Amino acid sequence: MATSQLELIQHLRALDPEAPIADRHLWLIELLNWVRGESHDPEAAVARVRMLLDAAELRPEWLQLWHHWWAQFLSTTDATPLLADLGFAPHAAFFSELTNRLRRKMLPVTPETTDLGELFDLLFPSEFDAKWLRALDTDTLRRLRALLFHAAPGDQPAKPDYAQRVLLDALTYALGQINAAGLSPDIRTRMSPEAMRARPFHDLPTIFETLRHAVLEHGRDSAPSLVAISQLREQLDACRAAAYSVYAHLEEHGISVHIEFQMRQLRQRIIRVKALLLCLETDAPAQATAQLLSHLVRVNRDSRSLRSLMRTSTELLAAKVTERNAETGEHYITRTPSDYGRMLRAAAGGGTVMAFTTWAKLLIVSLGMSAFWGGLTAGLNYALSFVVIMLLHWTVATKQPAMTAPAMAAKLKNMDAPDAIENFVSEVVYLLRSQFVAIVGNLGLVIPVVMLITLGLNYLGWDGVLDLKHSRQILAEHHMLGLTVVFAAGTGLLLFASSLIAGWVENWFVFHRLDSVIAYHPRSTRLLGKERAVRWGRYWATHISGYTANISLGLMLGLIPPILRFFGIGFEVRHVTLVSGQIAAASVELGMQVLHQPAFWWAVGGIAVTGLMNVACSFYFAFRLALTAHNITGVNRRRMYMAVGRRMLRQPLSFVLPVRVKSAQAPSEDALSNEATLESAQKPG
Repeated sequence: MATSQLELIQHLRALDPEAPIADRHLWLIELLNWVRGESHDPEAAVARVRMLLDAAELRPEWLQLWHHWWAQFLSTTDATPLLADLGFAPHAAFFSELTNRLRRKMLPVTPETTDLGELFDLLFPSEFDAKWLRALDTDTLRRLRALLFHAAPGDQPAKPDYAQRVLLDALTYALGQINAAGLSPDIRTRMSPEAMRARPFHDLPTIFETLRHAVLEHGRDSAPSLVAISQLREQLDACRAAAYSVYAHLEEHGISVHIEFQMRQLRQRIIRVKALLLCLETDAPAQATAQLLSHLVRVNRDSRSLRSLMRTSTELLAAKVTERNAETGEHYITRTPSDYGRMLRAAAGGGTVMAFTTWAKLLIVSLGMSAFWGGLTAGLNYALSFVVIMLLHWTVATKQPAMTAPAMAAKLKNMDAPDAIENFVSEVVYLLRSQFVAIVGNLGLVIPVVMLITLGLNYLGWDGVLDLKHSRQILAEHHMLGLTVVFAAGTGLLLFASSLIAGWVENWFVFHRLDSVIAYHPRSTRLLGKERAVRWGRYWATHISGYTANISLGLMLGLIPPILRFFGIGFEVRHVTLVSGQIAAASVELGMQVLHQPAFWWAVGGIAVTGLMNVACSFYFAFRLALTAHNITGVNRRRMYMAVGRRMLRQPLSFVLPVRVKSAQAPSEDALSNEATLESAQKPG
C-alpha cells in the first residue's frame, strides 16, 4: 500500500496542464496503468480509484491544476468518434474492414491525437479495464463525476452541457450511419414489400430532430424529451425489423458476405444508439457512463479480432453452403434395400470409369512432364472422369461424406424432440452403410478392370508405361505404416474443400440470378432460342454445384501436390479408388509371385487405411462446419455416442447391410423407395 501511495504522489506531481498534447496523454495513460496495478482483482483497481480521489480532495492546489488540465483535455479531444464509431468499420465493406483490422494489429496508434476513439485503445487496452469499470460503486462514481465536472474554488465552472452536447453529436453521427445503411441499394432493394411501404428509415432523421430540439429547449429530463426518446426507440425497432426482413430474401436468393457484414453493422449501431439514449435520459448518468465505457472496452477488443470478423460475417454463408450440400447429400444416403442396390450399381459404374482414370494417370507420369504441367494434366484427367461419372449418375465413394455430413447434422436441429437422438443414430447407420457399399462397388470394379487393361496392354506389347521398377515403387509408396495416413487425411481435406467450393459457387450463381440471365437475357435468347435458353437456365441452376465440385476436386488433386512441392512440402494424393487401381496394375506387372511379398500385403493394408482416412477426414470437417452453421450448441455428444454404441450392439449388421433399421419414426419402405426414386429423377448423380 505504501508503494502504491508513493507512486500515486509521483504521478500527481508530474501533472502539467501546459505540456504538449502527447505528454498530457502519456500522463493519463500512466495514471490508468497505476489504477490497473497487477490487473488481477477489479476491486483492487476500484480501491486505487478511491485512493486517487482521497489524495485529490486533500490537495486544493492540485485540484486547480487538474481542472485546468481537464479543460485542456476536453477542448483538444473529440469524444464523438469514441461514442459513435468505436468498433465499427470506417467503410461498410467486409474486405475493407479486414484490411483495417490487419493494419491495426501491425501498426500501433500514437498518443499524439485529438481523436478520443484512437486514444481509447491506449487508455483501456485490456479486458480487465471492462471489469474494473463495471465494478465501480455508486459513491465512487459520484465522487469521480464531481472531480471531472465540478470546478474547484476560484476556477471557472465546467460547462454543464458538455456531456449533453457530446451525446447529441454522437447520436447525430450514429443515426446518420444507420439511415445511410438502411437506404443503401444492397439492403433497401432486398427488404420485404411491407417494410418498403412502412419507410422506417425515411422518418428516422425527422424523429431525431424532434428529440434534439426538445433536449435543447426543455432539457434532457423534460417530458417532451422523454416522449421523443421513446418515439425514437420505437422507430429504431421498426428499422431493425425492416432490416431483418432482408434475411428472407437472402435465404431464397443466395447469401452475400458483404451484405451480411452491412446487416451486422446496422444491428450493432442500433444497439449503440439505444445505449447512448440511456445515458441521455438516465437519472444516474455516472453509472450509465461507466457501463457504456465498460461496453466500449469489450467492443474495442472485439473490433481487433480477425477471427471474430470471419466468424460473424460468414456464419450465414456457411449455413447456406451446408444447406445446399445437405440437399445434395440426401441423394447419397441409402435407407432401403432398393437404395442399397442402386448405390452398389452406381459405385460399380464409378469404379469402371476410375479404372481408365488410373491408367491415364500412369500414362501421364510416364511422359515425364514438368511438375506444373504434369499436375495440370493429371487434374484435368481427374476432373473429366468425375464429370463423366456425374453425368452417368454414378458415384465415387469418398466424395460422399462431405455432402452427407450436412444432411446428417440437419437432423440435430431440434434436439429437444424425444426421438432426435435415435433419428440421428439412424442417419449414422444409413451413412456408414452407404459408404461401405459405395467403396465395395468402386473397388469391386476398379481392381479387375485395371487388371484387364494391364493384361491387354501387355498382350499388345505396350509395356512402356509401367515397368518392374515403377511397380515396386508403387507398392513401397503405399505402405500401410508410411506416410499413407497423412496423405490420405490431406486428400480427405481436399474432398471437403471441393464441397465448400461447390456450395459457394452455387450460392454465387443463385445470388446473381444467373439462371434467369441465361433464360431471359436477349443475348441468350438470340443465341439459343427462347425455349432452349429456359432449359439451359434450369439445367445450370440444378447442375452448377455438381460441375463445380467435380472440376474443382479434380484440379486440386492434380495441382496441389506440385504447388506444395514448390514450397518444399512433400504431398501426394491418396484417393482410395486410384490407390487400389495403381496397386492392381503394379501387381499384374510383378506377376503371381507378388502374393508372397510383404510389400504387397502392406500396400493392401494401405488401401484400407486410405479409404478410412478419406472418409473420416472429409466427413469430420463437413460435420463440424454443419454443426457451426446450424448453430447447434450444447449437444450431448456422450448421449449420441452411447446411442450409436447401443445400436451397434443391437443391430451390428445394419451398419454394412440393408437390414431394416428401427428408429423412433421410421418411414415405410415403400415411401422411402418412392422418395428415393423421385430424388434420383430430380437431382444429378
